[in-house]
Amino acid sequence: MSVDADSDNELDENYYTFLNLPRDATGEQISAAYRKLSRIYHPDKHMDVESKQKAGQLFNRTKRAYEVLSDPHKRAIYDCVGQKGLRTDGWELVHRTKTPAEIREEYERLAQAAEERKLQQRTNPRGNITINVNATEVFTPYDETQLPRIEVSSMSISQSIEAPINRKDVLTLGGNLYSSNGNGSGNFILCGRRLVNKGWLEIDVGAGNGPLLGVKGGRTLSSVLTINGGTSMNFREGRVVPAVFSTLAVQLDKHTMGSLTLNVSAQSSMTTQIDSSNEKHAWTTSFVIGFPHIYLSAAYTRKMLENELKLKVAAKLGTFGFLAEYGAEKKVSKYSSVFAAVSLGVPSGVMLKFKIVRSNQSYIFPIHLSEEIVPAAVFYATVTPILVWFLFKKSILDPMRLEEKNADIEKTKRCNEQRLNRQRQEAHAAVELMQHTYERIVSEEGRRGGLVITRATYGQFEEGNNNFHESASIDVTIPLQCLVTDATLVLYRSSKSELPGFYDPCIGEDKMLKIEYLYRNQSNVIIIKDMDSVRLPISTSN
Repeated sequence: MSVDADSDNELDENYYTFLNLPRDATGEQISAAYRKLSRIYHPDKHMDVESKQKAGQLFNRTKRAYEVLSDPHKRAIYDCVGQKGLRTDGWELVHRTKTPAEIREEYERLAQAAEERKLQQRTNPRGNITINVNATEVFTPYDETQLPRIEVSSMSISQSIEAPINRKDVLTLGGNLYSSNGNGSGNFILCGRRLVNKGWLEIDVGAGNGPLLGVKGGRTLSSVLTINGGTSMNFREGRVVPAVFSTLAVQLDKHTMGSLTLNVSAQSSMTTQIDSSNEKHAWTTSFVIGFPHIYLSAAYTRKMLENELKLKVAAKLGTFGFLAEYGAEKKVSKYSSVFAAVSLGVPSGVMLKFKIVRSNQSYIFPIHLSEEIVPAAVFYATVTPILVWFLFKKSILDPMRLEEKNADIEKTKRCNEQRLNRQRQEAHAAVELMQHTYERIVSEEGRRGGLVITRATYGQFEEGNNNFHESASIDVTIPLQCLVTDATLVLYRSSKSELPGFYDPCIGEDKMLKIEYLYRNQSNVIIIKDMDSVRLPISTSN
């Protein structure tokens, strides 16, 4: 059963918008919309051959939309995955008595199975490079007669790859290298993980600072309770270093998880932690009792999804001293993000951290600015990332995004050239066929002081000139007037380019709809974004 997706650049036909219906439309609303368009497009309503031919094409499109939306089986598939779902081989084998919810679940299961097959073909590499920079002489120079030294104090590199054996078994090979002040070390580890009933089991074998053997596992005890644990043995010269850990996690509510972790090793500790996260906020608190330190920590993240931005603050207080941190994370593309943070502490001083994430690869640059909390170091650590970001955004990121957008627009145009030409021709044909209906509605609405569209324009809008691009906009007065019923015009939240008599005059660009209309013989103007909903006339509080 094939569930392969079509090209991301292929445009899908929106049956709801073509019938001017909300996505939760009832059967009665669907039938009424179908009857309304059928009175305009049915070939029997037109006399000459050319008009009959144009009407026949539009009537078939209307009938196709009605057949899909009026059939719960087809509508469930269309709502879930669009037209490609209706074209997927094998859906005819799905029992027609299944509910829409069951059909969605079936497709999601098939899609998940396809994703699992793709995952088995990938090694899923993950990596991390950390370069620690010592720049303390910049703000606290040892010799003011010489230029301050900036040096790399340490570096670490870690990498891992996965090799899925089947749906239950995965092998992971990982390793890391570390260098500091001329001394280096490294290790590698091979992990074999198997999914078992309500849990997982993992065996680790490694080498580096002596051979390493380990066993880990986890199990879901109930809908709100899970437990993980493991042990390892590190065989060093003349001795064996054992380690044991266990974590019990409890789902406290829909967004909150609590956990208790016991770690017995050279630096034993017991950690109590609570994590909570929703669409806008996330916070974490933990209390650690261990050797050599006891501390309390808290962190808060404000998620600004509309700006693809996260603001973070954190604090830690314990027997080691205290540490405070503030920073921001910005998503720059689908798979990339940048993070900058300033860390202030005693006895650690001031540190500036940069982090760049590209897919599963991370590049981290901690820069130690001063060993004490120096105001100048704090100021430059705060201001520098902001200036660097705006410089990077204006000189590199914005031009790159504009270039990618233009490339996507051209690719979409090429992939959909025939469909766009057909849609343009259908829109012109629809306007011709609507002429009689348009004149009748204008006459009826005008007599009773109802809603009369005097001019409507759709396309790319120049806000500075408060006007439309002539080559990237179309007149949609007639199509909009034909959607008026009983002095009311309702447009739903979707792209207006799929409405009868409309087409996309500037694919890939932001579009607006400007409507000039008379209601009770009073002139009004409204401008809305392409995806906005609107209901005319607009009610007032008077």
